[in-house]
Amino acid sequence: MKLNLYVLTPKRIIWDCEVKEIILSTNSGQIGVLPNHAPINTAVDMGPLRIRLLNDQWLTAVLWSGFARIVNNEIIILGNDAELGSDIDPEEAQQALEIAEANLSRAEGTKELVEAKLALKRARIRVEAINWIPPAN
Repeated sequence: MKLNLYVLTPKRIIWDCEVKEIILSTNSGQIGVLPNHAPINTAVDMGPLRIRLLNDQWLTAVLWSGFARIVNNEIIILGNDAELGSDIDPEEAQQALEIAEANLSRAEGTKELVEAKLALKRARIRVEAINWIPPAN
């Protein structure tokens, strides 16, 4: 059995392919989706999207929130923004994480603190996406 996965943002189609399974970050935690999953509509949280291809290879994308609909072995994810793990430069991601950590320690006031925490969360998610080790088959 296969799943049809579509990941769309306002700017582009990130993914349009058949897959074996996905692991999706939602507002209530991560969910795994296999063929014949119960129908569900859910908010998507900022976080990694793990994709298991038909050849059992795992890929990672990063979603910056959105909405997912799962029904009849079709997954449609409408994201505010997304990027494939393969498009993330590891050195740049690590540098962005270090900068975000430093900015958080220097943040003053509510607005700066909220912005710094969000930047740190985004940076951690990007680093997590490129450092993820897939499960053994």
